[in-house]
Amino acid sequence: MAFLGSAVRRVVSAGWSPLSPFCRTSARSYSSELTKEKSVPYDKTLKQEDGASSGPTKPLPRSADVVVIGGGSLGCQTIYHLAKMGMTNVVLLERDRLTAGTTWHTAGLLWQLRPSDVEVELLAHTRNVISKDLEEETGLHTGWIQNGGLFIASNKQRLDEYKRLMSLGKVYGIESHVLSPAETKDLYPLMNVDDLYGTLYVPKDGTMDPAGTCTTLSRAASTRGATVIENCPVTGIQVRTDDIGVKRVKAVETPHGIIETPCVVNCAGVWATKLGDMAGVKVPLIAMHHAYVVTERIEGIQNMPNVRDHDASVYLRLQGDALSVGGYEQNPIFWDEVSDKFAFSLFDLDWDVFTQHIEGAINRVPSLEQTGIKSTVCGPESFTADHKPLMGEAPEVRGFFLGCGFNSAGKTGTNIYTYK
Repeated sequence: MAFLGSAVRRVVSAGWSPLSPFCRTSARSYSSELTKEKSVPYDKTLKQEDGASSGPTKPLPRSADVVVIGGGSLGCQTIYHLAKMGMTNVVLLERDRLTAGTTWHTAGLLWQLRPSDVEVELLAHTRNVISKDLEEETGLHTGWIQNGGLFIASNKQRLDEYKRLMSLGKVYGIESHVLSPAETKDLYPLMNVDDLYGTLYVPKDGTMDPAGTCTTLSRAASTRGATVIENCPVTGIQVRTDDIGVKRVKAVETPHGIIETPCVVNCAGVWATKLGDMAGVKVPLIAMHHAYVVTERIEGIQNMPNVRDHDASVYLRLQGDALSVGGYEQNPIFWDEVSDKFAFSLFDLDWDVFTQHIEGAINRVPSLEQTGIKSTVCGPESFTADHKPLMGEAPEVRGFFLGCGFNSAGKTGTNIYTYK
């Protein structure tokens, strides 16, 4: 099995040519087969079983107050919050199975501190729902693990930014601490702190299992009267023009029937642009390849906090006794032709693109240089120009709401009160 350190050296020495047979893949193709469980760091995933029915899992209602489209993290959170607000005539439509597309392979990280007070509030609410409310309502575990989070500051300006985040967090009751390099080393013994100015430590950050979270959200929503329908793609959205010339949502079309509704919530992720086109709504996001690798076992890594190094554009997510290593690509591969048949498949990882993350990870945790790679995960993700999510009612069509473009942070949550 290839080591992270040798992967970097081989790419550089070869002039960014393909690596060993382990890494020699076609970066812009994807498998037509369902991804095997060993390719993701979860014991169980919600993927279609062989011989499963190709039709909808439940009969379609003739009408609904709200139709949520997309059964990923945002769709499941939206239907849950609508039901919790007392709306029972609401429907979620998923073209394949819940978590298909992006959510099923996401890292599931939750960092509570962001520069925006609105995002901080959303994150605090999401954490409370996932770590407490859902389990109390359903008796099911979401896979929440509270192991804390560390933000890395390798220069004074970054540390000043983190001090501001700590001050903002205090307003919302979020515990955080600025640590010196020595204190950081005591907390995370495997970390290289020689180039650090300090870190920001948030003890109550953590991770969740995406499949477990969506299962629990949909179960809680169904218990409150919502309807979750899988294997039901949307083929069109009917729009009418009222007496004063305003365009409004009229109905949602599927191969299995039409649902009349005055309100649609677009939670389709990378497919949100296509869904917007059906209603004449411009959805300004773009699909890209987004990747991480899962390492072999690392001695001493157990119970360590998750790490985010913004300057190196890398994160280290605790994965039991291993790490998931990923980040935001500086030279990403765009997915120009988004396939409607892409559900539980993955792209081949492009090592030329991914190597920057390996370099940053090895600098931060030097033992990674001699650590093997257990699996690679490269799937689709949607990004927006300002790196902020698209939320609220679209200006072109009344009743058409956006809940997409979360820039690989779909666990942030959804401001459901926008849909009132």
